[in-house]
Amino acid sequence: MKITGFQKRVEEWLMACFPAAVWSDRAERTHRFLEEALELAQANGCSREDAAALVQYVYDRPVGHPDLEVGGTMVTLAALCSASDINMDEAGDRELDRNWERIDQIRAKQASKPHGSPLPQ
Repeated sequence: MKITGFQKRVEEWLMACFPAAVWSDRAERTHRFLEEALELAQANGCSREDAAALVQYVYDRPVGHPDLEVGGTMVTLAALCSASDINMDEAGDRELDRNWERIDQIRAKQASKPHGSPLPQ
């Protein structure tokens, strides 16, 4: 698989910021993605109760295929950005630039969390 564009730039940042055991850990990356998705939902007014109901709904259904779910995630994120008047590309670039500036803080936060925990601290 050849990685290009934004994903490649994020991978370069991950490799500069974290040891391989962290940046390549699928469970860790899944937890951080879920955390960010929940923060976005919360910022857009999604209630804790609605989030909990959606967790129950999703986990009551058959498990999907990661590559298909990534596609669905990308499409729904783009649609949410359009509905929220947010330029998805610009928002991603801004956050990646900000992350490069905060590598020491991000590493410290990672080092302080319990290994294997889904919680960030």
